[in-house]
Amino acid sequence: MSVLCLIANPAEPVLTPEVVDAVHKETHGEINWLAQGVACEIVAPRAARPTQMAREVIGNAPIDAALVPRANRRKKLLVADMDSTMIEQECIDELADALGIKPQVAEITDRAMRGELDFAQALDTRVALLKGLEKKVVEEVRRERITLAPGGRALIQTMRAYGAHTALVSGGFTLFAEYFAKRIGFDEFRANVLEFDAEGKLTGTVEKPIVDKDVKRATLTALAEARGIIPALTMAVGDGANDLDMLNAAGLGVAIHAKPTVAEQAEVRIDHGDLTALLYLQGYAEDDFVR
Repeated sequence: MSVLCLIANPAEPVLTPEVVDAVHKETHGEINWLAQGVACEIVAPRAARPTQMAREVIGNAPIDAALVPRANRRKKLLVADMDSTMIEQECIDELADALGIKPQVAEITDRAMRGELDFAQALDTRVALLKGLEKKVVEEVRRERITLAPGGRALIQTMRAYGAHTALVSGGFTLFAEYFAKRIGFDEFRANVLEFDAEGKLTGTVEKPIVDKDVKRATLTALAEARGIIPALTMAVGDGANDLDMLNAAGLGVAIHAKPTVAEQAEVRIDHGDLTALLYLQGYAEDDFVR
């Protein structure tokens, strides 16, 4: 049995009873509101392709539609990407901006996230361009330029309150991942380690092995096995090509505000909602949220 989820962004609560009724007319099933104006689920839709039918009804309205299994719906493990997922920026691009080379680095980042470049090679190339940047500047960037993605703290705090384990696994850097993992409330983190010289300046290198798509997928699998969590009870979220293997390995993989090629291949895509959409996908109502 499946559940069709209709989700809008809490900042733009445009999911009206009229829209839900129009979708229900095409899909049938049982309507259950999770948050007025923001999230509603239709349990056991009887249409052959309910997600496609819902999107046709929704049209250009900023509302996401996703079909999820009803069984094993509340997950016990969440593995999340950091850059452009749990935070709104790409850290390496912001570091490059401090050196006045953001356009050059951001182009490489964008191509890597679209899967056009080998991630490890692209990371090495970009980090090399940061050589000489002082650690205190890195910390300033972290403090002044990086913002948390909306809904992230509610997502992590709620899942942890209901017994899930959460991990931030990033192809970015520990100087950011550790800091934001603690701020958001993750149980643990994993990321790449930037290397500094004796004067506290970047050497232009990163410790190996690099956290890439293989490491992300392997981390998800290892965390689940270590805790006796079956694959169906795992969830992963990310936006880039280096997240795809992790998303596909999870019981529920969610591409959030992702590159088109990633969104097309992921089991579930969230284009409009914030990170609380992952709670609604699991059947949590707004009243269940821990903030």
